[in-house]
Amino acid sequence: MATFARHGTSVVCVGAGGVRCYAGILSEALTTRWLHRQARAWADDSARLGVATRMYKARFDTALPEGVTLGQLRGMEGQRVKALYRLLARQHGIKRFKRAYDPAEWDEQDPVNRALSSANACLYGVVHSALLALGCSPALGFIHAGSQYAFVCGIADLYKTEVTIPLAFSLHDNPNPEQESRRRLRDQFKLLALMPQIVTDIQWLLDPEVEVGRDQRTRDNAVVSLWDPESGELPGGVNYADDVW
Repeated sequence: MATFARHGTSVVCVGAGGVRCYAGILSEALTTRWLHRQARAWADDSARLGVATRMYKARFDTALPEGVTLGQLRGMEGQRVKALYRLLARQHGIKRFKRAYDPAEWDEQDPVNRALSSANACLYGVVHSALLALGCSPALGFIHAGSQYAFVCGIADLYKTEVTIPLAFSLHDNPNPEQESRRRLRDQFKLLALMPQIVTDIQWLLDPEVEVGRDQRTRDNAVVSLWDPESGELPGGVNYADDVW
């Protein structure tokens, strides 16, 4: 680890298949461009609302009415998830399902809830790894707040209805739903190429104008730049002694 640190290598400590993220050691040469965008958007109420709105709208497959509020989007998303629970419960012959998570009574919960909690934890690990690799802060969330994993939770929500929720219901009669959900997710993450999609979505959320795949700004070779309130970013490593005072 000391050798990695000396050579400026980013290290993210994960579980098998990336479904756990235990720690991250970021390279000193890692660009802070995406962290700057995140911090600016988070600190400005209007920009934060814009990111939060894009996060909610990204979960819907249909167009939304103009002027919809964040509160209305929260309600629509909640209704959509409940409807999905009912649909999957009928498909798998489950008479009644209610989402519950209680670590103190883990073994007393039904297999779907145990599988869903375990699968979501795996998804959080993958999202956390992607955020660290981009240099973003997992704590500066746009929908969730008050946790060191607030942004992790918000990004992970984009994929639950397509990935973890259907998987959890498919394990309703599995004798070991927690272990099986982790095993299947490792395969599914590779099949869906989820990590590249997560990176693309984070960049789009923080900068809707980004041209994913062709954007050179994510490969900024500048080690450091200078900030100026009037001129913006200026190149570092330049002697400005001859500038007019």
